[in-house]
Amino acid sequence: MADKKEEAQEIDYSLNNPDTLTKYKNAATISQKVLKDVTALCVAGEKIVTICEKGDKLLEEEIAKVYRGKKMVKGIAHPTTVSPSAFVTPYTPLKTDEAEANVVLKEGEAIKIQLGAQIDGFGTIACDTIIIPSAENANGEISGRDADLLLATHYANELLLRLMVPPGLVPVGTEEEQKKAAAVKAPTQTKITSLLEKLVKSYDCNLVEHTTSWQFERNEIEGKKKIILAPGDGTRGDGVPEVGEVWGVEMGVSLGSGKIKNFENRTTLHRRTNLTYALKRPSSRAIMNEVVKKFGTFPFSLRQLESERDAKVGVVECVRGNVFRQYEVVGDKDNEAVGRLLTTIGK
Repeated sequence: MADKKEEAQEIDYSLNNPDTLTKYKNAATISQKVLKDVTALCVAGEKIVTICEKGDKLLEEEIAKVYRGKKMVKGIAHPTTVSPSAFVTPYTPLKTDEAEANVVLKEGEAIKIQLGAQIDGFGTIACDTIIIPSAENANGEISGRDADLLLATHYANELLLRLMVPPGLVPVGTEEEQKKAAAVKAPTQTKITSLLEKLVKSYDCNLVEHTTSWQFERNEIEGKKKIILAPGDGTRGDGVPEVGEVWGVEMGVSLGSGKIKNFENRTTLHRRTNLTYALKRPSSRAIMNEVVKKFGTFPFSLRQLESERDAKVGVVECVRGNVFRQYEVVGDKDNEAVGRLLTTIGK
């Protein structure tokens, strides 16, 4: 028994292990395919909750196709969320909240679609921003401020991805050039924010404050390191990307000031923490057991649980006891349109 435990502890879960890399790639393939399929579902008049439910079903179907017959935990790394124009954070309403369940997509609004898959605890999450087609742009042509938002978000994301590359990764060049590149220090959080701000301001846009990129680890999407863009309260990130790491790189751009505020919508997105607490209510213990079994430490929506009504009651004590982290519904302070992208990368 002791020998088996030692063997389990010696497993290399880094990208140096080809098996780990393959699992990340398979999870990414699923995430991208379903993201494309969900995007096709996003048309004016469609209920957001319906799209979210269909997205999760598509994720489950695709995940079931890989690693069949192997004893391996696999599932949804992030539930399907569809965030309306001014929403910054992922949004996934409940069917039992009548007002929010009836929210539909509107013509011409910028929406953010986010979802993810995980295989053996190796999760990939993807987010994209699209403009809901309208009669005016039925041919797909986007112009004006909508175009500014999409272009600013796209190019800022491209720049951020390049800034995330660890110094020294020079694919070509002489030995001297490679040594020189390796000696360069990674850009600071302040420098990254400054460069990105200049770019988005050229489109008369602003970075969304507190946009955070996290290091991903096995069974963990908020690891030891993080980079915070435009920290409104002076909060600092921790660490820089290094070779062999996986990161969830997020970009948020606003047509407004970029300042954020909490919306009054119900918080439905949660994630189990590593803390322990003696839950007293039967409903709280029931929801905890269900979450451990179905989602592990990955984010989940209350609508994914067996009973939404029971979940809304049981989740309260779980949050108060800090065994669940709740993701508040946050939006643009000026109620302006927001663009978001999230890319899972490995080096």
